[in-house]
Amino acid sequence: MIPDHNNRDTAATPPDALHVMPVEPSLHRAMLRLRVRPAQRDRVGSMADLLADVTQCPGSEPMAIMRGDAPIGYYRIDASARSVAGRDFAQPARGLRSLFVDADWQGRGLGVRAVALLLEDLAVRHPATRLLVLTVDCDNRAATRMYQRAGFVDGGARYHGGRCGPQQLLLRALP
Repeated sequence: MIPDHNNRDTAATPPDALHVMPVEPSLHRAMLRLRVRPAQRDRVGSMADLLADVTQCPGSEPMAIMRGDAPIGYYRIDASARSVAGRDFAQPARGLRSLFVDADWQGRGLGVRAVALLLEDLAVRHPATRLLVLTVDCDNRAATRMYQRAGFVDGGARYHGGRCGPQQLLLRALP
């Protein structure tokens, strides 16, 4: 379900419903409490760093994965896939960065659900986008499987400048 961010019908939305929304200043304090598992820290970084990085990247949209009124995850949409893949694409494309679900909420299938919600939201807010592009560490098998379950396919490119080693390009065609 995609909430209408301007006129959300809270009576029709269950209090624990999963949805996504832009990270607004009122959410910053709660967002800063989000954490990943220790083994994921090098890949994801800290929430404070992620939010600070958005201010340095024009066209970036920080997004919260929400359960009711509480954030349980985060991702960022970049206006250009070039920022993620280092190249342009034939169709209108955006980049996906930093997707994660808080450590306390991992292992419940919420990643795939969150990706489905972000795709629905992307279609509403950016209907001209035809491709979503991301990179994932080649040795991050759990994330790769999750993205594949969400419809991403191998983009056929590897990047060797990743902070945790080589990265695989994944693509998700959009209707």
